Amino acid sequence: MTLRVNDLSVLLGGVTIVREINLMLEAGEIVMLLGPNGAGKSTLLKALSGELPFQGQVAMAGRELADWAPSQLARHRAVMPQKVDVNFPLTVEEVVAMGRPRTSRGKPDTIIDRLMTELDIAHLRYRMVPGLSGGEQQRVQLARVLGQILDASGPRLLLLDECTSALDPSHQQLVMEVIQRLAKEQGITVLAIVHDLNLAAQFADRLVVMQAGRCFCEGGAHDVLTHSVLKAVYGYRARIISLPEGYPLVVPLGSGSAQMASGNPSCRQAS
Repeated sequence: MTLRVNDLSVLLGGVTIVREINLMLEAGEIVMLLGPNGAGKSTLLKALSGELPFQGQVAMAGRELADWAPSQLARHRAVMPQKVDVNFPLTVEEVVAMGRPRTSRGKPDTIIDRLMTELDIAHLRYRMVPGLSGGEQQRVQLARVLGQILDASGPRLLLLDECTSALDPSHQQLVMEVIQRLAKEQGITVLAIVHDLNLAAQFADRLVVMQAGRCFCEGGAHDVLTHSVLKAVYGYRARIISLPEGYPLVVPLGSGSAQMASGNPSCRQAS
């Protein structure tokens, strides 16, 4: 078990933003958080990344987060927030190198070259990051974050907040394929916030749907992406098509389309 979350709640300004979250993530598992804006997804990720205080228990590899030394934690937990602004005249290579251990700096580092190639930013190596497009900057930051934990031993946790939001469809697929492969090959546990339901259906091992700060339900894509769940959580009208590739496709319906089927969600729902 890489990550165990028990009864996690977050209070901000006296208001409970996230309430009684329970999660268990295995090594190599990709879990994606879904839910409308304001559901508490980013707040949950910030609590798990140490950015916000929380009530409850969070343990990584059986150890409470507070028991990890910061230097150790930095090699086992990597975080990519929703937006990272680089305002200094740093090159792509320099930013990616920031994620590498200090012992590797100043020496040839094949991890940097590998990540820049796999994420299609090698041709930008000497470009200044502030002058790049949003999608290019997003891939640079992902390379930096992956470099932080890629060659570490032991449990590793990757926390991603909308890491594909600025990418074109081709690069969305590329990035998710890289993340999926690294998770399976190296046993990296991934918890990612995603708004694209079809991207989540294709790449997640498990989906967790949040609503109003709580876990509404969780399960596989076929269990979670149903008419009743989408209607209850998003007020969303859609056609659900089961693809031969093994995952569902969510097709939005216009306001003039037939009403969606009703019924209770088939995924496991929080009480």
